[in-house]
Amino acid sequence: MSDEIWARDEPASPCVKICLMHPAEGLCLGCMRTLDEIATWRQMSPEARRAVLEDLPARAPRLRPRRGGRAARIAKG
Repeated sequence: MSDEIWARDEPASPCVKICLMHPAEGLCLGCMRTLDEIATWRQMSPEARRAVLEDLPARAPRLRPRRGGRAARIAKG
């Protein structure tokens, strides 16, 4: 049986199994997609998937690291 049967000409999901949504930006911290993009990924056309994938690198700077938290309290001593 040939592997060509299973080959698809469509972009794979960018999911990296780190599924945590940023509360302010509404982006997954693992793959940078919105909930809507994650939910509709299977129904998206290959062109729509490519458009999302091209936009993902520009989204990362929107996620500024949080200040404070437990590490900051410990550092203050």
